[in-house]
Amino acid sequence: MNFIKRMPLTTRLQWLVWIAVFLIIFFSLIPEEGFNHAIVFTAISISFYLIVIYGNIKLIFPRYYERGNTTAYVIFAIILVVGGGLARCFIWMTVWNKYFAPTPEPITIGTMINFVVAGVLTYLLSFVFRIAIAYFTLKQQSEKILAQKSQAELNLLKSQVQPHFLFNTLNNIYYEAYREAPRTAKLIERLSDIMRYFVDESPKDEVSLTTEIQFLENYIALEKIRIRHGIDLSFIQDFNKELRIPPMLLMTFVENIFKHGIDKSSSENKVELSLVQQDGYLMFQTKNNVPNLPGTAEHRGFGIENLRKRLAFLYGENFELYTTANNAVFTAFLKVPVSQ
Repeated sequence: MNFIKRMPLTTRLQWLVWIAVFLIIFFSLIPEEGFNHAIVFTAISISFYLIVIYGNIKLIFPRYYERGNTTAYVIFAIILVVGGGLARCFIWMTVWNKYFAPTPEPITIGTMINFVVAGVLTYLLSFVFRIAIAYFTLKQQSEKILAQKSQAELNLLKSQVQPHFLFNTLNNIYYEAYREAPRTAKLIERLSDIMRYFVDESPKDEVSLTTEIQFLENYIALEKIRIRHGIDLSFIQDFNKELRIPPMLLMTFVENIFKHGIDKSSSENKVELSLVQQDGYLMFQTKNNVPNLPGTAEHRGFGIENLRKRLAFLYGENFELYTTANNAVFTAFLKVPVSQ
């Protein structure tokens, strides 16, 4: 039973069809011909049907007709039908004359024609059989796709429920912290906003520039916690608040500053940010001191190169991106087109 359950649905259906055909032929012959005659004739007939039908739909049709070799297909189809019909005729007549006929009967032209005609009908039936198999295969695939779609929707629902549960929990913690430590509560609020940005905004093609700036400011506020002596940070902003840009476009510069441009043991960290709209372009520039730390120079270029690839995908050649390091000051500059 387990072996049958593991079979594909179309295979099980074909087995059921052939068993049904076998039983129909067999029981229709028993009343007049007897058990032995019925079982032998049915076995020979079913074998013939199998050879013609599967020989066509599994062998010559896909190998020749579907590949555009119509001539070869017609030749092999004739061989299959005529050869199969004649073979069935000679096999059955031999068995009939030896075991069942009161007196031997000759194989006539009419007898051979009858068996060949039966072969033609079986050949035509093979196309119906092929269509039926294709239908049930497609139906099974459709059901599988629907099941996968339902599972994907369920997974999506779970992925939406889990972050919102976390957001609600953070909000509850925020209200509890606000009573005792308002500064800590504000940091929790910023963390919640950052997580909400990743879930709700980052999958979009574009976000409002004000949302992007709020994300950067939240990120900066949380990063400043780790800096013992603080930083001197300025952020110039001059742009249309209605502008929209691809999400996370400005993040690489800011992230690099806190990864490679801050000396946590120094009290002289200085960062300048500038975001200005001018002549149909948005220009983002960052400047920071270059700390004398091992590995700083080696790791700076990876995020920038990834950003360059993304910009090429988004804007083709219509953008500017460069970095410079002069007099212990690292500068990164980005210029992208924007629409009003």
